[in-house]
Amino acid sequence: MTSVNLPRALAAALSLATLAFNAHPVRADIKDYAFRLTQDELKQGNGVIVTVQLIDRRSGKPVPDAVIFSKRLDMEPDGMAMMATPLEALPMSEPGSYRFKTNLTMAGGWRLSLGAKIQGETGTLENKLTLKAVP
Repeated sequence: MTSVNLPRALAAALSLATLAFNAHPVRADIKDYAFRLTQDELKQGNGVIVTVQLIDRRSGKPVPDAVIFSKRLDMEPDGMAMMATPLEALPMSEPGSYRFKTNLTMAGGWRLSLGAKIQGETGTLENKLTLKAVP
């Protein structure tokens, strides 16, 4: 009859369980991510910098290296969706922060719509954020 070394058997089982768990990492759902404005009130004018952070809602940590493929800024909150202004993407100032240069030609409510792909995740993140331009 062979004897079983219980500590060795437990260590082997734990090692196999660890390998199995790491072989299929748990992925986040695209709904676990969100853009947030760093300021929701900005001064009306030309050359205004709008900054958003991409956050992992589960950890609260910023998410770098997303590919923003769709962006639009319009005055939909004030009933003027046709009143849009161009957005120019600027270099990242810190990981997870995405900056855009624009002209806020009128005081009032503005809607920032963003579409992005997040590295390592499937699906598309789409957020609509509201900010206010003040005189």
